[in-house]
Amino acid sequence: MRNQTILKELFLSGLSDLPVLQLPLFLFFLLIYLLTLIWNLLIIVLIVTDSHLHVPMYFLLGNLACLDLCSSSVTVPRMLYDLCTKNRRIALTACITQVFLILFFGASECLLLTVMSYDRYTAICQPLHYSQIMHWKVCVQLGSIVLCLACTNSLIHTLCGLTFTFCNSDIIENFFCDLPQLFQISCSNVYINILLIFIFGGILGGGSLILTILSYVYIFKTVLNMQVKGKMSKVFSTCTSHLTVVFLFYCSVFFNYFRPSINQHFAGDKVVSVLYTVIVPLLNPLIYSLRNQDIRTAFHNVFRRTVSTTIENQSK
Repeated sequence: MRNQTILKELFLSGLSDLPVLQLPLFLFFLLIYLLTLIWNLLIIVLIVTDSHLHVPMYFLLGNLACLDLCSSSVTVPRMLYDLCTKNRRIALTACITQVFLILFFGASECLLLTVMSYDRYTAICQPLHYSQIMHWKVCVQLGSIVLCLACTNSLIHTLCGLTFTFCNSDIIENFFCDLPQLFQISCSNVYINILLIFIFGGILGGGSLILTILSYVYIFKTVLNMQVKGKMSKVFSTCTSHLTVVFLFYCSVFFNYFRPSINQHFAGDKVVSVLYTVIVPLLNPLIYSLRNQDIRTAFHNVFRRTVSTTIENQSK
């Protein structure tokens, strides 16, 4: 029989053990993290301060920026710390907390992307009824439902993970704690845990993806019937970029959680983890917000007001 040890701490393998790569990787991901923070904070500030952006669409974009800001901050600072130090020890309680937060923000983003696709569907396919369908009360209700479902999903998986015992290894083959990596080093029976991932993931993730795709299918059908070519090409360009980010997010998440051998380690696990924890939070503000004309106009207005205020203060 294998020895079962109650562990109070685990070790993260990190991105790379090669000393020559530590500094380049640190600088690269530090730059990405700073850009993610700046862009998402900028979007939040613009949406809060500019009254023209106090509409349902930008309320949802502001929520997406908050999720990207938080999800990136759950994993990247710890990754940067590990690249700077040789101490990759992490307490078991901190590891479980990180698992909960990653699942919560991931599920929230998954559901929020569906709500945003429905918002675009309503605005393009039913423009005359948009203000009646997507009013503030509905937006707040949808946002609350997203958070409640994501919290319930994360809580169930995290509580089930508290029963794990570890005897195979104490090294997590990733730069953060996540369920598949905990499965790999657990000597407990994880069949129920894997089954729960497929059930809840199929309902929340699969259902959200289907609804998102259906929304964009109807949007494309409506756009094809438009007579104005300029507007048609603009909508096509916007929706295509949106679908690219959605495709990248879902593919990386599905590979990580829904492959048949989820409790086995693959060489590409770290690359996939980087995609949905680092790259997607960086791309979302670029694709969804900073290309938007209203956001750019709000930024120019805030910039001009800031410059004029600074000049007036200096003149005094």
